[in-house]
Amino acid sequence: MKEQIVAGIGEILWDVFGADEQLGGAPVNFCYHANSLGCRAVAISTVADDRRGQSALDVLAKQGMSTEHITVVRQGVTGYVVAEIDDDGVASYRFPDNVAWDHLTLKPATMALAETVDAVCFGSLCQRSVHSRNVILSFLGGVRPETLKVFDVNLRQHFYSREILQNSLCLANVVKLNSDELLILGDMENIRGTDTYKLTRLVARYDLQLAVLTRGAHGSLLVSPSELSAHPGVAADTADTIGAGDAFTAATVIGLLQGNSLEEINEHANKVAAAVCSGKGAMVALPPDLKVKGG
Repeated sequence: MKEQIVAGIGEILWDVFGADEQLGGAPVNFCYHANSLGCRAVAISTVADDRRGQSALDVLAKQGMSTEHITVVRQGVTGYVVAEIDDDGVASYRFPDNVAWDHLTLKPATMALAETVDAVCFGSLCQRSVHSRNVILSFLGGVRPETLKVFDVNLRQHFYSREILQNSLCLANVVKLNSDELLILGDMENIRGTDTYKLTRLVARYDLQLAVLTRGAHGSLLVSPSELSAHPGVAADTADTIGAGDAFTAATVIGLLQGNSLEEINEHANKVAAAVCSGKGAMVALPPDLKVKGG
């Protein structure tokens, strides 16, 4: 089987929990889990020339991830976010402005990489900066027509707009969102009704291959133009939920690339997300039996 190459482009940041700091950022988490599951995954982001920036590169290398497409800039500071965990293990975040990923830069080799990836995941947060938004759009413009373009909606604070969300949906052929994000997007798109109806309308309106809704402990819903799969979720002894959605996205993308049915994809992705919830932080080691066969 041909080696599958996926990329995540956007923010890299440190989740700061008091005195504890853990590396994260949705695109990087996505790549970590795609790599763990059996793909060649490439994180594309920017850090600053500071302590956190060097530590980020060190952590990625220690996790067996390539840092070839992580650039270093002098302006700003390496991204970080102040995170708080509630009694259910759910995280909330406060993001500072003008950090390194707001100045996203790509090497020529990274633009060349665009022509080789089988899938690329991008979100809305890194697009808060006009500069970084244009860089992401440039990379997306360089991928092959058959490349999966996955829009992980990932709404944070006020860092999104109708224009960003609609343009991203137009560029994507897969969208992933959670229940809160579906409410916001449904209102923005003037779509009322059940979750299934909202996803069905989004798929039709934006000519999507797949819409993915994660519902936390209540499982997930996958909707394509011709198929639907609802899953009740997998029980987990939850430490926290950080990175679970990104792991779900990674498992879904790999399943799509392998041509699996929605039922197969949904079952596997829920098991992967539950495994991540059982550990602390986003970069949890996955059980070997969850690795994709032939990956």
